[in-house]
Amino acid sequence: MELRDLKAFMAVVEHGSFTKAASETFVSQPSLSKSIKKLEENLHVELLNRSTRHVELTDAGNIVYQQGQKIMRSVHDLHILLDDLLNIKTGSIKLGIPPLIGTLFFPEIARKFHHQYPNVHLELVERGAKLVGTLVESGEVDMGIVVLPTDERKFNVQSFVEDQFFVFINDQHPLANQEQILLQELKNETFIIFTEEFSLHDYVIKSCKGAGFTPIIGYKSSQWDLIVELVSSNLGVTLLPYSIAAKQTNRNVKIIPLKNFYMPWRLGVITKKNTYQSYALKQLLKTIRTEKE
Repeated sequence: MELRDLKAFMAVVEHGSFTKAASETFVSQPSLSKSIKKLEENLHVELLNRSTRHVELTDAGNIVYQQGQKIMRSVHDLHILLDDLLNIKTGSIKLGIPPLIGTLFFPEIARKFHHQYPNVHLELVERGAKLVGTLVESGEVDMGIVVLPTDERKFNVQSFVEDQFFVFINDQHPLANQEQILLQELKNETFIIFTEEFSLHDYVIKSCKGAGFTPIIGYKSSQWDLIVELVSSNLGVTLLPYSIAAKQTNRNVKIIPLKNFYMPWRLGVITKKNTYQSYALKQLLKTIRTEKE
């Protein structure tokens, strides 16, 4: 079995058709068909159901595809290992990061890392914190930043940031002149929160329930700046980490601490356990650790 033939098969499956695979890999459709036929002959099985208009895996094809993913990852790791052996400080790192965390904390880390390792490319994959863990576990990203706690049986965890939640409220709101706000005082207010794929969505709801009420949710967004703008328009209140206070400049929004209610926001950097870490990834983790200190 030749790796080229396996790559052709993987490309057709992943792109869903011979036409798309040929376009993306710059290989002709006849060449792809020939490679897959050769792979079938070597393995003595049929990999694709050719009686349908769309690409459809046979049972054997599904097994070969699953194992092929492992082979491709091993080939990828082989290149990383050899690069490290030769001490070539280049490469790329895929980082899963929630947009809010990226906005608040990552630019300074990226600046320092780029200064030290200008030939290492950082590819950001922006997803909600809930999805970042899944991406790290599946190997789709090399590391991720998530809201803690997380499953330490699956991940190596490095503490990153600790912050506290504050009330963001319109400056004309009746509660805006208070020095502190009891969370219970917001039970009849309309809340503006993150969408379901963000850990902050569940955390705000859970905290409100801990204070004895279920929040009235008027708006959901994946963008913290839009949430703040909705508060500025007096369309509701929100709970956000204090770190956002330094980023938002809207004069119509007041930021007030909670009274007698502790809402910590703890972030951590995670990598998959028992997985090889490239030289570049180790140095990025070191940069993040240094930045925290």
